[in-house]
Amino acid sequence: MEHFSMGEGWHLRPAGGATGEAYVAEQGQQKIFVKRNSSPFLAVLSAEGIVPKLLWTKRLENGDVITAQQWISGRELKIAEMDHSRVAELLAKIHQSQELLDMFKRMGNRPLIPGNIFRALQTHVRHKGLDHGSLKQALQQLESRFPNLTEQDFVVCHADVHHNNWIEDEKGNLFLIDWDGAQVADPALDLAPLLYAYVPEESWEMWLRAYGRKPDDSLWYRLWWYRLVQSIENILWYKERGDEAQAAGWNLKVEELLHKGSGAQS
Repeated sequence: MEHFSMGEGWHLRPAGGATGEAYVAEQGQQKIFVKRNSSPFLAVLSAEGIVPKLLWTKRLENGDVITAQQWISGRELKIAEMDHSRVAELLAKIHQSQELLDMFKRMGNRPLIPGNIFRALQTHVRHKGLDHGSLKQALQQLESRFPNLTEQDFVVCHADVHHNNWIEDEKGNLFLIDWDGAQVADPALDLAPLLYAYVPEESWEMWLRAYGRKPDDSLWYRLWWYRLVQSIENILWYKERGDEAQAAGWNLKVEELLHKGSGAQS
């Protein structure tokens, strides 16, 4: 890592990940997780037990901020474990954190408004020349009725609740890591991909009760709406990378969502 040294006896090695900004620092039997320019609200996440303990923060002369966290000898949750109530309970804790929300807003982050999400998606689809067939129909359905939200409905969303980001330590404590893409948004932004990808439809209501929410027609609709948006975004993402097989798979998911309709539970 340029412009930074852990000191004598410490060795840095890349920890992997998409950003290339994460490292493992080792000295003998000691090991810590080090990251450059991680989420600025890491301290709040650490204090609330959502991520591994923050050990220290250091600002470098070039403006970069280095953070060090406790290393946990843990494991990623398996796909089959994502429907457990403890996942629902930790996500609820995140969504209900007023301190996290207040800090995020103080940093100038504005809520993701459904209308803005739609317009950006529509522009992207049209730019790629894909505004036809099932995608055209999907855009029409999304535009016909935006989720009705008030300011009180917005929370801090992780925005990437893939099972690889859920880590269990050796003591059984659960953490949700990798907060670089977090947003102030409708909680359904997190709930939709998690439920559709990992929780059997017949268990949705029970899972949501563990999350602390009694589902109603509004929530069912919002889950459908965000899942349709995210499915289209995945089509675009895979097409840009030339992976037509994955794009076709997500196109099938779009067609399934259109067939089931916005009034369906899934």
